Formats: sequence, C-alpha cells, structure tokens
Amino acid sequence: MANTFKVKTFDGSSTAADTDMTVYTCPASTQTTIIGMTISNLTASQINVDVKLENSDGDNVFLIKDAPVPVGSAFVPVGGDQKVVMEASDVLKVQSNAANSADTTLSVLEITP
Repeated sequence: MANTFKVKTFDGSSTAADTDMTVYTCPASTQTTIIGMTISNLTASQINVDVKLENSDGDNVFLIKDAPVPVGSAFVPVGGDQKVVMEASDVLKVQSNAANSADTTLSVLEITP
C-alpha cells in the first residue's frame, strides 16, 4: 500500500452565500484520513460554516453545523486527536452563510493499494 500526504485547498473568495464548496473528493480505490482542516474567515463580520461529509453509500452527515468563525479568525473542525476517514467517492463540502467569506485548507493521508 502506498501512503501519500497531501494538502488540498479551496479559495472561497468568489463563492456565493449558502453554496456548497467541494473541498475534496476521495479518489477511486483509495481510503483517505483527514488529519487536519482549517476554515478561515475572509470578511469583516462573523460567518457561520457547515462541514458536510457526503458518503458514497448515501448516508450524508454534518461534521459541524452553523459553527461561528469570528472576524480575523479560523475554525479547526478536524485536527489534534480527531481524524475522519473517507472511502472512495466520499465528498467533503464546506458552506458559509456569507458570500466570498471562507478559505479552506485540508491535510490528508491518501492510502492506495
């Protein structure tokens, strides 16, 4: 098995409010462990963000819902002792309640046969 560390980013500076931003899709024949995730507030006002995991088996869930991200701040929904495992075709999405407001950085470990 090959293990590859990767960083994935999503520039949310030109995304409409309440629009899903697809940050990462787990590739075919791959398992991925999310080892860190940071969402930064780009605006002069507080924003609220959702992080969603769309599972390939149709069991879609929120990792966090309506989390406040203060001005000049960042929110870390995954990191430290918490990890999230994704399977092939699972999709990780972020949504903000404000337009052009949230950048996302994701650190992952992809495991392939």
